[in-house]
Amino acid sequence: QLACYPDRFLFCYPFIFVRKPLEEIPAYKISEPLGDYTWEIVSGWSILAQKTIGEQLLRVIDSISANIAEAYGRYFKKDKIKFFIYSRGSVREAIHWVNKAKERKLLSPKQAQYLLQELNKLPKELNYLIKMTDKNLSR
Repeated sequence: QLACYPDRFLFCYPFIFVRKPLEEIPAYKISEPLGDYTWEIVSGWSILAQKTIGEQLLRVIDSISANIAEAYGRYFKKDKIKFFIYSRGSVREAIHWVNKAKERKLLSPKQAQYLLQELNKLPKELNYLIKMTDKNLSR
């Protein structure tokens, strides 16, 4: 009996696992559009705000989906897991920068709420990817 969740990481058949395309993975689908959303906001900030918080926020939000994509392109289990863990760390850093931007009135409460809501979905999805990778890949 397999405990699989076909809507997430893998199509499940008895004893066979087939990866979904990257663009169908929930963690990637959540994180990838956040970079463009954040870009639109930060591009309207003052130069000082862009050079300090803006660059950090954009870099870390873009790195979430980039590390998921990097993990997906790796062959070995340890490499895949390492990049999923990097992505999970980037989520925590992104939450820090969103809160900092909100405190400094660079993000509206609505913008900050949306970003935090989406970012807070990601640890569970990333933990699932780590668990399934560890469980289903032998090397």
